[in-house]
Parts: sequence; C-alpha cells; structure tokens
Amino acid sequence: MTKSSKTLFVDTATKSVFLALVVDGVLSDQVCREGVNNHSVTILPLLDDLLKRQNLTLKDLTDIVVGIGPGSYTGVRIGVSIAKMIGYLNGIPIRTVSSLALLASSALSGTVVPFIDARRENAFMACFEIQDGVMVRKFDDVLANVEAFKARLSQPYRIVAAGTPDVLKILRSDLLTPVPDIHALVPNYLQVTEAEHNKQAAA
Repeated sequence: MTKSSKTLFVDTATKSVFLALVVDGVLSDQVCREGVNNHSVTILPLLDDLLKRQNLTLKDLTDIVVGIGPGSYTGVRIGVSIAKMIGYLNGIPIRTVSSLALLASSALSGTVVPFIDARRENAFMACFEIQDGVMVRKFDDVLANVEAFKARLSQPYRIVAAGTPDVLKILRSDLLTPVPDIHALVPNYLQVTEAEHNKQAAA
C-alpha cells in the first residue's frame, strides 16, 4: 500500500509563525500566529498542537517545506533550524521555498509584490503573477530600496505585507527546491546582520 503523503510547511521569516499540513494534496490544518520576537518559544508548542489535532507524530511526515527567507534574520534561522532538526532526526526529505513566495500566495490573483520591511527605506521584495491558482515568478527576491524597486514595475500591482499563505498555490507552482544535503541547508538572509553592518560602517 502506498504511504499517504503528509507535507509539513514551516515559515518563521515574518512577524508570524506559519505551520500547515497538507495530506494527499488537501490542506488538513494550519496555524498563522503573530508573535513578538518569540518565534523560538512558540513554534514547537504550535507544531505539537497541530500534530495532536491530526493524530500524527513527526515520524508520520513524508516531507517538509520550509520558508528559507528572506526576512527577519533571527526568524528565518529559527524556521530553517527546526526543519533541519526534524528532517535529520526522522529521515524526512526537505524542500525549500522563498518566504516571499509564501507571503505572495496569500493574494488571490494578479501581479503581487510581497513586502517585508528591512528599515532604512529598504525592504525584502519580489514579484509574482498569480493566475488560476498558479504562481509564476517575475522578479527574484531582493533587498532593495522600496521606491527603486517599484520603479521597475510596468504594470498595476498589489503589495502584500501580511496574510496567511495558500500552500496549495505553492504546491501547484514551480517554486520548490529539493535539498540534497540537509547539513548544507542555510537560510537566504539577503542582508548582513546589524553587527556586520556596524563593523563595515566603522571600517
């Protein structure tokens, strides 16, 4: 008998912890909980509750999709670390997806610009076209000046800075990347840390 597919989505790159479970192509459960710099404290209890609601354990999962960033430096690291730990300890394959793509998937259709504020008039942004429940990437993820990025867009668009991801859109689209070596998986930060920024400024 073929094992039922159970895909866990994990993303902590924004102000919210996002978890979702897709069983055989159907969204079975999800949680999108906004926090206050406490993702490391809330994610494991939220995951435990989700699995208990579905009468599952980590070993029942068949694969994990993790938001790899960009976004909050600490937040991105938390989600990727949790996915790596679960995957390694349970022999579960991992795929990555842009956290900006997850954010953009919350929109229904049209040209969408996911937006995560990075301060100093900069933001993490990308551009996607959503049509018939499928997403196509138009611009890669960047850390850029907001107005300069907007100037690149030649058609009407919608900025999305918050929302619950639609993981079924993600699964229908060509946006996932398999991870061949779990130990080599690193987040996509797209920026230097504050400490590195200060060090460069002082040099």
